[in-house]
Amino acid sequence: MKTLKAILFWLLSWTWGLPMTLVGAVCALALLVTGHKPHRFHYFVYFEVGKDWGGFEAGCFFFCNNSASLSIKRHECGHGIQNIIFGPLMPFVVSIPSAIRYWYREIVVRTGRKRYSDLKPYDSVWFEGWATSLGNKYYL
Repeated sequence: MKTLKAILFWLLSWTWGLPMTLVGAVCALALLVTGHKPHRFHYFVYFEVGKDWGGFEAGCFFFCNNSASLSIKRHECGHGIQNIIFGPLMPFVVSIPSAIRYWYREIVVRTGRKRYSDLKPYDSVWFEGWATSLGNKYYL
């Protein structure tokens, strides 16, 4: 059953979820060329880059900071499941809104207008909370 799930995940990632998977493949290729080593986390291939920034998902690939926590990895895997659900809509329904929200939060904190503790929890928006829930459910 586990092998079937893996095959189904990769098949859906490279068909229905192709737009984000292509973005991930290009990023992965760029990181491979620059000497970064790929890692495996369940069905996903991921790369660790930099420090203290979190992560982002792109199809069956994700990218995170060095020594990312298990919760970050699971969360990004949750976005991977969202990718096979939303397919070509993923960039517009989840990925772009998620990136805008992340950078908005970073900018208001870095400019001193707010502290992280003043902001709503990261998972308070539906697509982030759902990604965490999916990651925790399927990738324990």
